[in-house]
Amino acid sequence: MVAKVTSVALAGFEGSLVEVETDMKQGLPGIQVVGMGNKAVDEARERVRSAITNSLLDFPPRKLTINLAPAELPKDGAHFDLTIAVSILVASGQLRQTEVDEAVFAGELALTGELRVIRGVINIAEAAQKAGFTTVYVPKTNEQQAALIEGISVIGVENLKELFLHLKGEIHLAPAMPPESTEVAPPSSPTFDDIHGQQQAKRALLIATAGRHNILICGPPGAGKTMLAKAVLSILPSLSPLEQLAVTKIHSLAGEVESNVIARRPFRTPHHTTSAIAMIGGGGKPKPGEISLAHLGVLFLDELPEYPRTTLEALRQPLEDKKISIARANGRLTYPADFMLVATMNPCPCGYLGDPSKECTCSSQQILNYQKRLSGPLLDRIDLVINVSKVDTTTLLMLNTLQEEHQSTLVKNISDTIGVQRNRYKRDSIYNGSLCSQDLKKYAQLSPAAEQLLNTASAKLSLTARSYFKVIKVARTIADLAQSRAVEPEHMSEALRYRVTPPS
Repeated sequence: MVAKVTSVALAGFEGSLVEVETDMKQGLPGIQVVGMGNKAVDEARERVRSAITNSLLDFPPRKLTINLAPAELPKDGAHFDLTIAVSILVASGQLRQTEVDEAVFAGELALTGELRVIRGVINIAEAAQKAGFTTVYVPKTNEQQAALIEGISVIGVENLKELFLHLKGEIHLAPAMPPESTEVAPPSSPTFDDIHGQQQAKRALLIATAGRHNILICGPPGAGKTMLAKAVLSILPSLSPLEQLAVTKIHSLAGEVESNVIARRPFRTPHHTTSAIAMIGGGGKPKPGEISLAHLGVLFLDELPEYPRTTLEALRQPLEDKKISIARANGRLTYPADFMLVATMNPCPCGYLGDPSKECTCSSQQILNYQKRLSGPLLDRIDLVINVSKVDTTTLLMLNTLQEEHQSTLVKNISDTIGVQRNRYKRDSIYNGSLCSQDLKKYAQLSPAAEQLLNTASAKLSLTARSYFKVIKVARTIADLAQSRAVEPEHMSEALRYRVTPPS
């Protein structure tokens, strides 16, 4: 008799079903695992042997051949331990085949039989649900993540013996309940109330956040570029349940979360020495990179020209397609990368080009070489460019007493604007910044005067087709903030002001 138990192999952002077959025959006792498993799968033989015996179950003194099918699919990870152990128990007659037919199993076994946390558990539950399975067994610490998937019973298990008794009907393990929405603690980052002055930069960040537009902040050292960028974290909208699922799923794949459900939008800040693979993903054991870990959140790149040219150019495809495709010799993986890019830069190597209080010491060639680190196609994918200057320190205390727009007002404006977009597009994940040109014709109604203004400015500024449509997207967001049905000239005029380049 050949026992068959189902598990899931992690393949990019999705999962593929794997059937673990165990054949038991007379011969020299031992376990042979075939089916293109990696080192972790091969080492499962010893973990499974010890886990079964230490759980007071019988390990058959026979020759065991274990096949992971389909054979051409690469299998990576220790989560096949539990499936292999259950398959051996079925092959040896300790469990019946009918007791495991409708379930999917995944979990790493300790030598004592305890189940350890695994990565990618949402992929496993999702693949099982799509394939029509009724139950998935995962480690207890992973059950809350897996319970995010509706339509399948998720049962968390502490150890192998507990699972065996449950399958035999001697004890009952209750399915995990879906996690309840909880209040997210406010971030410790600076808020817009902590920043005095820089009203134009605040306005640009408000527009960028409300419509999920990419933004570049340019200015001299000490102007508050980094503080402005980090303050975006305090006005990001909450994640919807579907967005929580997607964000938790990608972070679980990367092994960054074990049992928690991520309820706040990610804010990734990779250093400029980050390698291209760490940024885009991949590697020997493919994992999501920084741009995917920023999915549905913010990717903050401080001092943008300092990043390697190859790393910056790798951002061009995900900025356009909202996903990253990684091709390797043994397959092709795709990860989501729908992030909002917030970047900062100095106008020149010394940083003081255009500063009225300090003279720039860079030569024209140095300035040109510095700004050429950002290619035209990359700048073309940035929706808003804002130049900031230093706030006079003698007026900082005076600014504390000025009437400014408060943080709570900004958050409400963003929430209302996102609500307008969701009602218009009838989907949670569509923002103005993600619209295609066909959608713009349908949803971004331009008044005749606004259209004339755009066409005149396009001819004078020599806007590319991409820049032309990005101006319309930004203008649509500005109109939504103003609760205007159509895009009027004042909205278009403000959007065109952000279609500038860093000072040269």
